[in-house]
This record gives sequence, C-alpha cells and structure tokens, in this order.
Amino acid sequence: MAKLIEITGKVLSGEWGTDDESGNGIPVLRTTNFTNEGIVDYSNVVTRTIQKKNIDAKYLRKGDIIIEKSGGSDKQPVGRVIYFDGPESTYLFNNFTGLLRVKNQAVWLPRYVFYSLFHNYRKGGTRPFESKTTGLHNLKTDDYISRYEVLEAPISEQQSICKQLDYVYDIIKTRQQQLQKLDELVKARFVEMFGMPGTDTKGWGLQYLGTCCELNPKKGTDKRLVSGLSVSFVPMPAVSESGKIDASQIKAYDEVKTGFTYFAENDVLFAKITPCMENGKGAVAVGLCNNIGFGSTEFHILRPINNKSNPYWLYSLTSFDAFRKDAADNMTGSAGQRRVPAVFLEKYKVTLPPIELQNQFAAFVEQTDKSKAVEGLYSSLCL
Repeated sequence: MAKLIEITGKVLSGEWGTDDESGNGIPVLRTTNFTNEGIVDYSNVVTRTIQKKNIDAKYLRKGDIIIEKSGGSDKQPVGRVIYFDGPESTYLFNNFTGLLRVKNQAVWLPRYVFYSLFHNYRKGGTRPFESKTTGLHNLKTDDYISRYEVLEAPISEQQSICKQLDYVYDIIKTRQQQLQKLDELVKARFVEMFGMPGTDTKGWGLQYLGTCCELNPKKGTDKRLVSGLSVSFVPMPAVSESGKIDASQIKAYDEVKTGFTYFAENDVLFAKITPCMENGKGAVAVGLCNNIGFGSTEFHILRPINNKSNPYWLYSLTSFDAFRKDAADNMTGSAGQRRVPAVFLEKYKVTLPPIELQNQFAAFVEQTDKSKAVEGLYSSLCL
C-alpha cells in the first residue's frame, strides 16, 4: 500500500474570486458540478473574476482528481471525487473543493487512483474524516490524504483494471440511458392518450385536480398503535428517479399521534419543498406494511378516488416538467423554506379521462416497469 499523499502531494486549495461582471471571467467548477458517478457535469458552470497571480498550476489538466472538501449531508457524506478529462488550462475549481494531481504518472495511473478514491467514498470511507459546522459537513482533507492508502500495482495492471472498470461503467451508462428512454416513452404515451397536463385536447372538459383525488387525508382521532412506513424527501434517498420507493431507506414507526397525515397503498407522493421540486421526485406508494405509512411535512399526498382516478395516471401527470414548473412558480415561503402549497394542487385544472383509459395507461406503465427491472438487474450484475 502507498500513502495517497506520497502519490499526489498535499491538496491544492481552490479559488473563488469575485462576481464576473464583464462576462470574460474564468469558468470555475463547484460541488454543484460533481455527480455521484464521478464525472463532471458541465451544464451549470459559473465564471468568476480571479485576479490572483501565480494560479497557472491550479488550471485543471487531464487526469486531475477534484475532491469535495465541504458539502454533503447526514445521508450523503462529504468527500466525493470527480475525474477531470476536459480541456486543459481552461477550468479552475472553487474553495469548497481541492485538487489531487498524480506526481509520477509513469508509476501511478491517475484513473486508477481516482477509482480507488471513488470506491472508498462509495463504501463510506470518508465518514471518519468528517467534521460538522452549522449546515455544512467538512472533510479533514489533510488528515484524510495523509492516512488513505492506495493498493500498489504495476502500471500495466492498473491500466487493465481501469479498462475493465471503464467498460463496466459504459455499460451502466448505456442501461441508464435506456431506462431514461423508457421514462420518455411513458410520457409520450400519456400525451398520446390524454394530451398535455392542463389542456383539453380530447374534449373531456377541465376540472380541479382536487376533485379527482383526496388531498392530504388525515387519520383524525384514531390513536391505534400500528406499524407503518415514513418516507423522507430530504435528500430523498427513499425515492428513485423511476418513482419507486426504496424500502431500505424508509424508517419504521410504531406510534401514531392524533390527526397525523398518512398515506396508504397506491397513494401518490408529491415532494413540496424547494430541493425536492428541483430534483423532481415523487412516487406511488406500493408494498406498504399494514397498508399504511405516516406522512412527513415534506410531501403532499394525492389519494386516487375509486372508479375516478388511477394512481399511475396521477403520478405521471405530476411528473411532467411543465406541471412541476407551474408548481415551482407558485411556491410560497421564505428563501430556503419555500413550499408548494396544497391549494396549487387543489385548484390545478386537468382533464379527467375515463377510468378505463387510465387503467389501460397503468397497464402500459406496468409493462415498462418490468422492462426497467430487467435493465436494472443487468446493470447490477455488471457491478
């Protein structure tokens, strides 16, 4: 084993500078540009005015590893890493991140070092090096770099390992793209059968969404002790992109207070706080123990009405970007605590298709979900 600090030296600190008022600033990567897959997201890169001298060594080069120094949450540890393979001498990195640069690439392949760090993060290896300040998780970077060890291997073996891992990663990305195509297919089918949300192209008339489902039902005065499931949408680990609840991330509770909000089998969960809206999360509650779950204050519950609305029609309706944009535009509250009010959902006008058509659509969704399960299984086997 070799100490990471011997491979890369100390972490280089990032630069932030000042607001770019001229439009000629330097693009700076932030933790916003980190992905959980270890690649750079270039979709929202900011430019900054940086006048500090002697920063040439900080311009990113191919093979650089950027490590997250501040960020994360209670459920997502700080310390993510991304591998830079973009244009050289173009990008800098901000002060919430640090730069690891392999000193001798004839001995250590940067991609190999990255995969070692990436694997260590994914198994929780950065948690012992976290410190917390108000609202932030910080990585004790110097301590981590000086203690972390990378398995030594001949350069030819490093190249072989990286080639195999890159191959597996490419397969996974392909499968993820196929899953995304299936989601797009579901939305295309929705539009074909019902038209876009908020329109009446089929001539069924418009009515309030609040008349098509029961919104945020209450349990009332029932004080029974029951077992249920509670879903947290911050940072929403329990809900996947496909709208399925991950039971391993759901907390179990045994005691119920009077007047609590609850959800039941086939209820639709709609995230209402600001981060949730940005991520576009939601789910259909399926497979609940005792057919009941205890609601938090972080999502709205839309309960289908028998013979009037189907849960998968409701879920697909509320998953459209246009619907979520309207919801975001109608948020209330102060910065950082903005929420989608219940009245938005209650008064949103929709066309209500015949239940027979909704059920046909639900059957179509079920078939695509089976295809997703096959794709997901294949990707997991690749891992």
